[in-house]
Amino acid sequence: MHTNEKTINTFYSAFAQLDAETMATCYADDVAFDDEAFSLRGKSQVMGMWRMLVDATKDKGADVWKLEYSGIQADATTGKAHWDAHYRFSATGRMVLNRIDAQFTFNPQGLIAVHKDSFDFWAWSRQALGAPGLVLGWTPLLRNKVRTTAAANLKKYMASKGLA
Repeated sequence: MHTNEKTINTFYSAFAQLDAETMATCYADDVAFDDEAFSLRGKSQVMGMWRMLVDATKDKGADVWKLEYSGIQADATTGKAHWDAHYRFSATGRMVLNRIDAQFTFNPQGLIAVHKDSFDFWAWSRQALGAPGLVLGWTPLLRNKVRTTAAANLKKYMASKGLA
């Protein structure tokens, strides 16, 4: 197993256990993260997001939290994995099964420098938001609203934790 595969495995094993501190050890200081809800730069922002999600899950959904990951592959510079997150969306209390494909780029020290998660936003929004997601989940309007709300929630969370 390549050392970068071990890094990906460490990351998802820690995430499955809601262990943000171990997740943080897998990222470079200048990491870039992008998914359907966030576009973040730097370890402070990226780990702020993961800490916010971990804390929300511990507070309102640890009883239903489950993360499964598979398909880990990596070489000296890139990697990928698939992960399924079963959770209660904290904003609505609705149950979600989000199926995500992750792409990674590693720095020479073997830390994650770029992390991009891709998932079906419409499928997610139907589960997480109910009727609004069903009707508007395919539109840029809802996607932009989710991104704006996520960014505001992250800014508020980081300020409350003295991470801003």
